[in-house]
Amino acid sequence: MNRLEHVNFTVTNVDKTASMLQDVFGWKIRWTGPSMAGGKTIHVGTDNEYLALYTRADIPARDLEQHSASNLNHLGVHVDDLDDVELRVKNAGYTPGNYGDYEPGRRFYFFDDDHIEYEVVSYQ
Repeated sequence: MNRLEHVNFTVTNVDKTASMLQDVFGWKIRWTGPSMAGGKTIHVGTDNEYLALYTRADIPARDLEQHSASNLNHLGVHVDDLDDVELRVKNAGYTPGNYGDYEPGRRFYFFDDDHIEYEVVSYQ
């Protein structure tokens, strides 16, 4: 069986984004080390899949948008308890929105500090 193992994307502050992902989704740091361009990389997720957060020392934060995945629409995260994660999102200082109930589940979205959109979905 094939499965998606990780997604690697550039953020302005890997430590802050990793902390948010731990607080909101209960994920753990799997690995931390230098990035190829003199910045830092943090892998945060579960034992089976993760997000590779990447920063480059050679690109100022103000120029990051030119070097990021502009075709990325959102990251979808499946959760068991949508209401609990919504509270965690709010407690982390982010604003959930665009709520939707549909077959077979419910969802909401939020943007992080790098304007990356997360879809949080539950099928319970």
